[in-house]
Amino acid sequence: MLARGSQHVPEYYGNLARPPRTSLDCGRKPAQEGRASEWTYTGLHGEDHWASTYPECGNRQQSPIDFHNGIFEYDPTLEPIQLIGYNLSAAVNFSLTNDGHAAKMTLPPTMQMITASHRYTAVQLHLHWGSETEALGSEHTINGRHYPSELHIVHYNSEKYNDISIAQDKVDGLAVLGILIEVGSFNAAYEQIFSHLTEIQFKGKEIKIPGFNINDLLPRELDEYFRYNGSLTTPPCYPSVMWTVFRKPVQISSEQLSELQKDLYFSRMEEANQTEMVNNYRHVQELWEREVLISFHEDSLTAEHKLTLGVILTITLGCVLCVMVASALTVFFLRKRADKKTENNGVTYKLATSKEDELSPA
Repeated sequence: MLARGSQHVPEYYGNLARPPRTSLDCGRKPAQEGRASEWTYTGLHGEDHWASTYPECGNRQQSPIDFHNGIFEYDPTLEPIQLIGYNLSAAVNFSLTNDGHAAKMTLPPTMQMITASHRYTAVQLHLHWGSETEALGSEHTINGRHYPSELHIVHYNSEKYNDISIAQDKVDGLAVLGILIEVGSFNAAYEQIFSHLTEIQFKGKEIKIPGFNINDLLPRELDEYFRYNGSLTTPPCYPSVMWTVFRKPVQISSEQLSELQKDLYFSRMEEANQTEMVNNYRHVQELWEREVLISFHEDSLTAEHKLTLGVILTITLGCVLCVMVASALTVFFLRKRADKKTENNGVTYKLATSKEDELSPA
């Protein structure tokens, strides 16, 4: 994380920084504090056990969630997201780190997001993804559909709080942009990050990379999104995030996705058992009584879903017709081949004629 002025750069864990020690922290047992950096996505310290060390992970305002029909409320006051300072200069270098949970890039305080209620200052961005053996990876889902990856750009409420360490556990402290990623065309903007992944293969590795236009990591349409109140998706799971997840995904190539799935490790270079960094996403959480606002009309989402089903049915029907045509052609050529073989054996077939024709002179 970039220091702000003369601030001390706090230690990372999870997606954000370790909060400063307070009177609440003083009662924490040493053993428990030792476990704080040990959380994982699976196993003894996996997400099923997070709440035993981080109680907030078990509350009713957790993220991610599934966006599905019937839970939305259209809000006409939701305007296109306003982003300032997202075009970073290539002359300035920024930290790209493997923190043992994700690939993370620090962002400067000149990057800001403005909403109707507050101004938020950017801190960092990071990615979540699956593996080659699973067609999953995103944390948020739409109508139950996972995407191969998801990018998060983390901001804190700089109108009310001096830094993210103070803001991250406050109910109005954070704002995160969620960008869903699907496989498609090569993406030059994402390659600005992916091309350096082999340089931060192991936990604790950090390099400097030149700045670039962060806007290019986002979808073109910034006016269509889901908005809800949720939490960090990693421990300590503070319910302090105003989530903005864009409806339309961005694309990266299959080769670029493979870089994410193959290049990084959860473990340090000196560890005997190296663990590939795959499936670093939290599963969908219950919505409970929360509302999900949308900046677009729900019927358009339904229509889009129906269109997708229609396309699938069309493709399926086309495949069936192709099989039928192929079968018919196969039968035709087999019969033709059989007829040719019969002719080669010297056997000639004549059409039957009437008896009257047989008795008439030639």
